[in-house]
Amino acid sequence: MSHTVTIEPIGEQIEVEDGQTILQAALRQGVWLPFACGHGTCATCKVQVLEGDVEIGDASPFALMDIERDEGKVLACCATVESDVTIEADIDVDPDFEGYPVEDYAVTVTDIVELSPTIKGLHLKLDRPMTFQAGQYINIELPGVDGARAFSLANPPGKADEVELHVRLVEGGAATTYIHEQLKAGDALNLSGPYGQFFVRSSQPGDLIFIAGGSGLSSPQSMILDLLEQNDKRKIVLFQGARNLAELYNRELFEALDRDHDNFSYVPALSQAEEDVDWQGFRGYVHDAAKAHFDGRFAGNKAYLCGPPPMIDAAITALMQGRLFERDIFMEKFLTAADGAEDSQRSALFKKI
Repeated sequence: MSHTVTIEPIGEQIEVEDGQTILQAALRQGVWLPFACGHGTCATCKVQVLEGDVEIGDASPFALMDIERDEGKVLACCATVESDVTIEADIDVDPDFEGYPVEDYAVTVTDIVELSPTIKGLHLKLDRPMTFQAGQYINIELPGVDGARAFSLANPPGKADEVELHVRLVEGGAATTYIHEQLKAGDALNLSGPYGQFFVRSSQPGDLIFIAGGSGLSSPQSMILDLLEQNDKRKIVLFQGARNLAELYNRELFEALDRDHDNFSYVPALSQAEEDVDWQGFRGYVHDAAKAHFDGRFAGNKAYLCGPPPMIDAAITALMQGRLFERDIFMEKFLTAADGAEDSQRSALFKKI
């Protein structure tokens, strides 16, 4: 049995099956609702029930206080419906969001490559093509690991029947440890997707700056490859940060793109480069490389940031000091257990509002 949920103020209607949460149903029908943790602890997906009967579910009392429950507020990631329902959600509808429905896929591991001493490239063959926007992510299930884990897609949408993921080994992380130490070619897995609001705002004018750190290169790689395949004419600059030369992976790919495309520039930066290493590139943090390249003036560009929180925060500061405003900066933070979240899980809200 299913019930109809009307989502205001956009007027969209979705069908919610028994036992299915409002958030699950919305994502699987191509309707995006704000969310982050997905399991009732962060309050990002809080909505107001205007009409109908809703079961609150396992919402944390810290994320949904008693007074809010009395006012008819629920968390979409936990709430199930018991009748036709109307809710009001704080939705920032982006005209560039294509809204592809989330679906389930059976996949086979075709290859696992060492990209750096701490990052592996995971290649998966899907049972059918996945339609997604460059920059989005998937949730993958792993044997013996509780809950799905989120990883950004590194391949462009044009290669839709295969998935490439960049997985950094997180100390104590069950999912990343399994991938690095136990997963092998030929293994069968399940994943769902696409998820996320990190994508190029193609309707907005301005050249493009990408700043990536660590395995945060995955989303910019997908976006840049897609832009170049589509023959986008805007100027594109990728700043890739790593600690040392061994961690600077896929350098050859982007150097080749730099040579082959007049509108693409690649600027790698090493923050802890050894003195005896023959390195002619930038020495220092990746946000400082961006400042040096643009002489501290970023106005007129759109910036896309992807990587660990300290890198994101430093890059935002540099960009805003260089006269780039919040409306021009989009981000994807990679949160791990060390950041106070489960490994490889991060927010789906990337635009700084």
